[in-house]
Amino acid sequence: MKIILQKFIAESGYCSRRKAEELIKQGKIFVNGKIARPGMKAGEKDEIKIGKENIGLPKEKVYIKMNKPVGYTCTSRRFSGEKNIFSLIGRKERLFIAGRLDKDSRGLILLTNDGDLAQRITHPRFGHEKKYIVKTKNQKLKTKDIESVFKQGVDIGEGDGIVVVKKIKYIGDNKFEIILAEGKKRQIRRMFKAMGMEVEDLIRFSIGSLELGDLPEKQWRPLRKEEIKELTKKQ
Repeated sequence: MKIILQKFIAESGYCSRRKAEELIKQGKIFVNGKIARPGMKAGEKDEIKIGKENIGLPKEKVYIKMNKPVGYTCTSRRFSGEKNIFSLIGRKERLFIAGRLDKDSRGLILLTNDGDLAQRITHPRFGHEKKYIVKTKNQKLKTKDIESVFKQGVDIGEGDGIVVVKKIKYIGDNKFEIILAEGKKRQIRRMFKAMGMEVEDLIRFSIGSLELGDLPEKQWRPLRKEEIKELTKKQ
């Protein structure tokens, strides 16, 4: 059965559906030797190429959760002297990072070759909540003032404008429990910075229905059937 080309490419694990749409518009994708057009469909019998690379569907979907430690980057690109989360896995499949964490943060990471799921997890339109525990280094303001401002919106600059948290609750010892339904780059750290504060520690403990649980740091495991079923449930 043929499906829309950008969906086919996303399901191959090459890139997200949005990125595939861009590549099609840029004329960088070929189907059976011809430049692909927006709206085209493709199936497993078609020859699909991006540059010199042949694109095909994976034999099986892969879903992995990891407890990312501080000091590791979330990128498939390799840089000399830099520690990368993929070095902790040792698998060769092309996997999306559904919800990145910056180098200084730790906690739950979801890795998958399911492009549709990766898009649903990361796109604000689908409203997948991500929960964090955040400890601040220099708390200058009253907790109630921080909670109020974060709910109303903070301008984090760099073209990203005003962002909000869905929920925030002070839990003591300079720590906040924060829920995001969107995810700008380093959003929480930049929100605190805009208020003259610095984040000392940030850990993510859930993505949608998926919990970090007692998974040790630097460890990973494939998701269980019930976890996949709940996570891939259409909303």
